[in-house]
Amino acid sequence: MVKIRLKRMGAKKAPFYRIVVADSRYPRDGRFIEELGTYNPMVEPAAIKVDADKAKQWIENGAQPTDTVKGLLKKANVL
Repeated sequence: MVKIRLKRMGAKKAPFYRIVVADSRYPRDGRFIEELGTYNPMVEPAAIKVDADKAKQWIENGAQPTDTVKGLLKKANVL
């Protein structure tokens, strides 16, 4: 199953995430199919950058966003 989820980057206690499309069997920070955007919770307000067209295309093709990513996509007005 293909999922749209967060890949954790950044240093200890300073998280930075990439929003990626990955097979659900791959590890959280492992191999992924395509990068859709970024999420930085450390700035105020939290910075969300998403390629809306790519995200919509993946969702139409059956990719399931995780609960966290679904919330981020709603904030970014993609869903």
